[in-house]
Amino acid sequence: MAPMKAAYPRVSFADLEKWPEDGRRYELYDGEVYEVPSPFPLHQMVSARLHLALAEYVREHGGIVLYAPLDIVLTDYDVVQPDLLLFTRERERLVNARQVTRVPPDLAIEILSAGTATNDRGRKMDLLARHGVRELWLVDPEAETIEIYTLQGRAFVLADIAKAGAVLRSPLLPDLALNATF
Repeated sequence: MAPMKAAYPRVSFADLEKWPEDGRRYELYDGEVYEVPSPFPLHQMVSARLHLALAEYVREHGGIVLYAPLDIVLTDYDVVQPDLLLFTRERERLVNARQVTRVPPDLAIEILSAGTATNDRGRKMDLLARHGVRELWLVDPEAETIEIYTLQGRAFVLADIAKAGAVLRSPLLPDLALNATF
């Protein structure tokens, strides 16, 4: 009798690197492949605004801000691509510009859409918390809110919600005063 095989074998980051480039974005959750849908223009507009604001912040305070697509390899079987991510001045040295990033960022930002919201609020949020991401922002362009979560233990706790027009205050980045515009 032949040995049993998993119907869908786990995919590792090494496996993913061997896949032919097909223009799609993929994330891995315990070796399960998740295809990230292409964003709408609103998503990209919000992402660009946030990136510009955070780029200005790191110019003044140090650190590095990056945006998707960029693999963050948390384990061989857990790979995510946050929409935006930031490493503080104290940890920016952990990012090697010529190698894949294998450390969690200090801040991860997800811009929610109908195709990603369930995953972003569920297993991705849990995975980022388990790996020590200090702060997570969930940006909802439809509701015009930014939810700010801080890490407590190995889980995220809602710290604040910034509504359209309000000034966003980040516990991680106390010198940041960002107007929540959509």
